Amino acid sequence: MLRKIISFFLASTLFVACTKNAITGRSQLKLLPESELQSMATQQYQQFLSQNKVASVSSDRDAEMVRRVGQRLSAAVENYFAKKGMQDQLKGYKWEYNLVEDKQANAWCMPGGKIVVYTGLLPITQNEAALAVVLGHEITHAVFQHGNERMSQGLMQQFGGVALSALTSSQPAAAQNLFLQAYGIGSTVLGTLPFSRKDESEADHYGLIWAALAGYNPQEAVPLWERMAKMAGGQAPPEFLSDHPSDQNRIKQIKGWMPEALKYYRPMGK
Repeated sequence: MLRKIISFFLASTLFVACTKNAITGRSQLKLLPESELQSMATQQYQQFLSQNKVASVSSDRDAEMVRRVGQRLSAAVENYFAKKGMQDQLKGYKWEYNLVEDKQANAWCMPGGKIVVYTGLLPITQNEAALAVVLGHEITHAVFQHGNERMSQGLMQQFGGVALSALTSSQPAAAQNLFLQAYGIGSTVLGTLPFSRKDESEADHYGLIWAALAGYNPQEAVPLWERMAKMAGGQAPPEFLSDHPSDQNRIKQIKGWMPEALKYYRPMGK
């Protein structure tokens, strides 16, 4: 009897917590308030920056480039949401953009727009447009609340659906690890990312649109992922064993979305 009650409670929780993404139309499991995640992101972001070497915007051209690309992308995203009357979905966003000296090929965006690019990514992106595609991808994970989905799934699977605040109080290390895993902190772009295949495809798709709206040529995404695949050296697992699309399928999907993305593209200065 107790087992039935617990099962009913979990099923009811899942039903109530499932919301529809107003842009994609996809149902998402989101147990956590965005404000709570943004608060946690601010704390974790500052902790991360204090423990790593952050390049100075005033003296490092690459750091200045990261900030410039980030500012253009965030402005484009905010404008897109505002035109659709969805600006409230970005409530609390206080964008930050930092370049961290690290050999990993990585970048990520926490809730509230807290962005980090690792220096190891820049030899692969090679230009601003390709960097914009990567950051557009990461920003999509944040604004579409993909991390909320991952954390919600983790709370249900590992901790029986306990509230994040309760987990933070009783097991702060577990809560921190769950957060960092959900947002890919420490995972490389070339490694297995912590998002589902659907999340990854949405991030690829809308990342192209944000880059185009920001004035960057989205067609740079194809050679970017070809460089990614070359760097991986064929070591990626078969697609059915991986959460994210294979490089070959990812490039195929990106080419399929390109006509749509190009409709948003207006080169800077025109």
